[in-house]
Amino acid sequence: MANSMKDEIKTFYGGIAKQVSETSKGSCCSGGSCCCDCGTDSNLYSAEYIADLPVEAINASLGCANPVALANLQKGEIVLDLGSGGGIDVLISAKFVGDSGKAYGLDMTDEMLELANRNKEKSGATNVEFIKGYIEDIPLPDEVVDVITSNCVINLSESKESALKEAYRVLKKGGRLAIADIVEMKDVPDDIRQSVQLWVGCISGALSISDYERILKEVGFTGIEITPVNIYTKDMIKNIAEAENLNDLYAKLDENAVDGAFAGAHVKAYK
Repeated sequence: MANSMKDEIKTFYGGIAKQVSETSKGSCCSGGSCCCDCGTDSNLYSAEYIADLPVEAINASLGCANPVALANLQKGEIVLDLGSGGGIDVLISAKFVGDSGKAYGLDMTDEMLELANRNKEKSGATNVEFIKGYIEDIPLPDEVVDVITSNCVINLSESKESALKEAYRVLKKGGRLAIADIVEMKDVPDDIRQSVQLWVGCISGALSISDYERILKEVGFTGIEITPVNIYTKDMIKNIAEAENLNDLYAKLDENAVDGAFAGAHVKAYK
């Protein structure tokens, strides 16, 4: 990913972390960005998942589905969440793997890491560690984690092959990938793909399902399953644009072209 794009993403999500820290109110949409439709993010997690979590972790959630529900975590497992943000999926995972397991969170944004560590302290979790780094260059040795999770982050990378290759590298043999991400359901105009704002908003960086499967196979994954779980209508995308103050940009788009063009999906694969 070009430095300018990384800097744009760091600044954008760093601002969201600051706002959540300052207000401790609202949702991912009120924070200025959302990979899900405004008003639906709370529905991504049932009560059993978010019970006893710090409100700041919940409010900093920017995902498109619940990857932990897909991961089938077991006691004693080691899990790594890519692009962990405020730490919601890491803290949830920590409860499932228990004291004999461990949950890592990887993020490149200092403000999000600070927020995540505060949430860790508030939760009282002792089996959690947040580390700084890029998903294209994970600062962990080979074959050290049982499960990779991620929530609407892989699509932000311009080098998705590098990110997924790194995920494969750090997984133990027999380990699994269980992520939520945005996928492209039909071709979209070039002006959407060229928009930095929409890259940051988790839309135009999406891969088609066939391209996603191809890259996963190329880096070595098997047993690949990609299941759309939340189709984005034009009204949902309009809500995202409004939440991000991108009304002028949305007004220039062909509504019919974006209607149903993207979806939040579960992506599962094995090493």
